[in-house]
Amino acid sequence: MLPIHGDPNVQEGVMASLQQELDALKADGLYRWLRQVEGAQGPRMQVDGKDTIVLASSDYLGLASHPRLKRAARQAINRYGCSASAARLISGNHDLYPRLEERLARFKVTEAALVFSTGYQANLGVISALMDSPDVVFSDELNHASIVDGCRLSKAQVRVFPHNDLVALERLLKRDGSARRKLIVVDGLYSMDGDLASLPEIVDLAERYDCMTMVDDSHGTGALGGSGRGTVEATDVLGRIDIETGSLAKALGGFGAYVVGSRTVIDYLINRARSFIFTCAMPPAVLATVLEALAVIEEEPERRQRLWDNTRYLRAGLRDLGFEVGKGETQIIPLMVRESERTMQVCEELLDRGVFAQGIRYPSVPRGTERIRLTVTASHSTPDLDTALITLAEVGRALHLV
Repeated sequence: MLPIHGDPNVQEGVMASLQQELDALKADGLYRWLRQVEGAQGPRMQVDGKDTIVLASSDYLGLASHPRLKRAARQAINRYGCSASAARLISGNHDLYPRLEERLARFKVTEAALVFSTGYQANLGVISALMDSPDVVFSDELNHASIVDGCRLSKAQVRVFPHNDLVALERLLKRDGSARRKLIVVDGLYSMDGDLASLPEIVDLAERYDCMTMVDDSHGTGALGGSGRGTVEATDVLGRIDIETGSLAKALGGFGAYVVGSRTVIDYLINRARSFIFTCAMPPAVLATVLEALAVIEEEPERRQRLWDNTRYLRAGLRDLGFEVGKGETQIIPLMVRESERTMQVCEELLDRGVFAQGIRYPSVPRGTERIRLTVTASHSTPDLDTALITLAEVGRALHLV
């Protein structure tokens, strides 16, 4: 045990105050803990020692355990080792980085790309680098926490508009027309609600009011659009978004994140984005994995088709049972419960019966909108989904959700 320095009475008081806060979270039904997951990512895994059907994964296309991706990772380890061992601006910029960034830029039909170590760092880095005190950011109220924190760190004025409320957004754009730089930032596919941003209308407003646009498409990339290019492709605004960020760890089955945009924006981020500059480069095996994933996405479009077939099947089954599942039509399905303690009761009952679907509470979602978040993948079989529906029906009836 490490020694505690300083006045023991002060240290004891600090620990006691922390424990009080933890106890308060438990009393409010907001306490969080880590579940133990065993085995490779897939539609069935062991969770807390129980065999389960997993409806809580973002491995939307089933690529995390794809043989081609695993082979690419092994080959990269054999050639490059296990770590880049430095930031990219020092000695970590090995040849897989420009290869992946050129590939991502082509895939997203943009001039250039830059890879970050996580999606959180990408959003934090982009917004805080581009925006400052003379500037204004217009942010959807349901944006991801990384966008919220990037806005705070930027020192820019932040105008939060109600979710997908274009009238409110235009009102704010008119009011702040004299700002030095203006940026509208939204999620493409909202990770807790499963609905899409109104991108065509948002782009029209941005062009009318001389405003930059930024879309976080972490949950759309690979899954949405005719070619898997994401929400921007699915909503027919390809080439009209200034900056796009997204995860390489969800449908692409790897790790890390990307930013795509103009060459000028990418060069600016290399020079000014602190979460890029001061972070060790990602391991070579991860980059090789994502390069292979992009090839698989192009060569196996049937994976997207299975994802959407499964999504429609589960959504229809849930609606037939009488669950409230939100307005979206995507692979993210919010099963509304609307109370914290009850949400976690549903979660635990499902787990006990062999279905793992995570309960989502404040601050991940606003109070009164607590839900079970179900995610569908291409790897789920129809028997998997049928079993899950039977279990959901049992728990829903027992806890008076249907």
